[in-house]
Amino acid sequence: MTRRESLDRADRVSGAVVGSAAGDALGAPFEFGPTGVFTARFPDGVGTLCGGGGWDPGEATDDTQMAVLVGESLLERGRLDLPDLFDRFRRWAAGEPKDIGLQTEDVLTNGEPWDRAAALHFQLNGRAAGNGSLMRATTSAVYFAHAGRPATVEAARRIAALTHGDRAAWEGTAVFHELVRAALAGDDPLAAVPGALAEVHADHRARWAAVLAPGWHPGLATEFNGAVWPCLGTALWALRTTDTFERALASAVDVGGDTDTVAAVTGGLAGAVYGIGAVPDRWTGPLHVPLPGYGDRCLGTEDLLTLAGRLDAEGPRTA
Repeated sequence: MTRRESLDRADRVSGAVVGSAAGDALGAPFEFGPTGVFTARFPDGVGTLCGGGGWDPGEATDDTQMAVLVGESLLERGRLDLPDLFDRFRRWAAGEPKDIGLQTEDVLTNGEPWDRAAALHFQLNGRAAGNGSLMRATTSAVYFAHAGRPATVEAARRIAALTHGDRAAWEGTAVFHELVRAALAGDDPLAAVPGALAEVHADHRARWAAVLAPGWHPGLATEFNGAVWPCLGTALWALRTTDTFERALASAVDVGGDTDTVAAVTGGLAGAVYGIGAVPDRWTGPLHVPLPGYGDRCLGTEDLLTLAGRLDAEGPRTA
């Protein structure tokens, strides 16, 4: 993987936030498609935010919509305010977004308070390891990156637990936070995996180590990539086996399945590695993020760039 050693932090921060949104919009039309779906649509490998499947060209999905809500809560409250964030999620869910995960929808509409809703869902259903907490994590990863590894992984767990009662989702989101932190500092996120795994709860470490290992690939997945393990594993595989931002995202979408979320997670990591300059204009131009439940609000790329800069500037620092 070729890196741009000369990139400054601002390039990486912008690349992470916009790259995740672009990946989301790129993958959305292909959701639940088969392996090779991107290559079939774009044989020359030069993809566009083509729209389809109910999505307008460049329209971001619930992945980025929730990521924006996370980022705006952190900035407006000046800290991690979990009740505030949960209320924002509930307002968004009541706005009837085009897409919302079944688990997330149940948690946000079951009438339980913020500190019980996800736990009750997990207790009743026994399954809550979807990738819905991972998909929205790029903004919080940027905000907490300056605070250091222990602080960023703990924040990731707490945000994930708002909607996902299974600790596996917390730990995967924590790993993602740490890998973004490393990439924003100009380090290799792949080389940061062992350090991130050291922070994972002992009961979950072996499973996460297996899916994040250098030899893992999507063909080894034991679950649909709507689950948190193969989603993050595929993002790292796409980063490891390609040498540009665009190729990483194309590989992620070509896996098929939950293409918008896998590409959003890949875009967050790859954007932090390659920077905003690697995100092509043909993607940033049409990119837009509607916010159901919030009137006619719709963020464009410039809004995302402003959000990214503020998240980096206003997040907590180590003492």
